[in-house]
Amino acid sequence: MKVAGRQCLEDFARDHSDVRAPADAWLCEVMEAEWRSPQDIKDRFAHASFLSDNRVVFNLKGHHYRLDVKINYTSQIVSILRVGTHAEYSRWDF
Repeated sequence: MKVAGRQCLEDFARDHSDVRAPADAWLCEVMEAEWRSPQDIKDRFAHASFLSDNRVVFNLKGHHYRLDVKINYTSQIVSILRVGTHAEYSRWDF
């Protein structure tokens, strides 16, 4: 998969150093993946939350941080929309 919006994740990790390793691991894994459907994601990330319009919310560092992405399975692009703490996530408007 190609990953768009990586700067958003980089900026967040700069401010929250404890998420750096989990974010880097997620990024490496996604770049190696070839997701064709939500089931491909479920098979690897059982705790991911699936929303409408091909949106997926991943947990980073357990349930401490959330990563909101949009996936285009045909183009093989994951677009990072936002990343936040658990407290910030509870205020996100979906």
